Amino acid sequence: MPASLSKADVDQIAAQVRSWGRWGPDDERGALNLITDETRNAALASIQGQRVVSCALPLPVRPSPSNAMPVAHHMLNSGDTLRGEGLEFTGDYFAIAPHGMATTHMDALCHVFSDGKMWNGFEPSDVRSNGARKNSIMSGKDGIIGRGVLLDLPGLKGVNWLEPGTPIHAEDLAAAAERQGVTVESGDILLIGTGRDARRTAEGEWSFDLGLAGLYADTLPWLRERDIAILGCDGVSDVLPSGVENSHQPIHEVIIAHMGVHIIDNMALDRLTTACRDLNRYSFAFVIAPLRLERGTASPINPLAVF
Repeated sequence: MPASLSKADVDQIAAQVRSWGRWGPDDERGALNLITDETRNAALASIQGQRVVSCALPLPVRPSPSNAMPVAHHMLNSGDTLRGEGLEFTGDYFAIAPHGMATTHMDALCHVFSDGKMWNGFEPSDVRSNGARKNSIMSGKDGIIGRGVLLDLPGLKGVNWLEPGTPIHAEDLAAAAERQGVTVESGDILLIGTGRDARRTAEGEWSFDLGLAGLYADTLPWLRERDIAILGCDGVSDVLPSGVENSHQPIHEVIIAHMGVHIIDNMALDRLTTACRDLNRYSFAFVIAPLRLERGTASPINPLAVF
């Protein structure tokens, strides 16, 4: 088994993988810069018309053990209020707090601070009561198209899901990639499947006090070496609890604040996993369209895998 890491070890890794200034002192896009015209065109050229798969959870409108902040959905005009005369409309209102454990969302680079700094060394004062003046979700305002790669960890382990609190180590990522015959490359959108959807279907929702399967901090150098553009997971990428004393979510802290990599939380990867297994293809074109939320710290998204 890999050795346990301390907070000092995580801090040392953060210093080693930090990419501040890599794309200039004013950069707010971070590793999105790794998705180039060449990588985007290659991803689009890989489409064979085999399948399109949404990787988003339905918006949750009721509290559950795993979600204390559901989406507020109010009908403004419902069918039972219509008169049945001429042209009439129904309409509704949604209010969404994207962060948390339920809604599929992409974190902006202003979401996480490490020792008082966010991505590229920007200050806390750049995120004010009226929103983020630096590193907002508008870095993705024109949409993101790149090559997605799914690493199927339950498939590697021969199980339907990883139990809550199961750590995924660097050697597991390498073994999953080798098993699937895929190489994680610079500019890739890397998705980590833990089987959370299958466990939810079989056993129901659970409180995250019980934990989530996810990446242990020893995966950080591995991820940096492969120069990924975005990291996504059907959990929150971090294993919970983290297994590192005094470091609650080291993956979020280092990946976002030090490496400038956007994170997608709470993805639905069950249907994508099924498609990858059916087609024996674990790479695909991947499309993300964050909402144009001026000064926003995140956006709900409906990411699409296109085969």
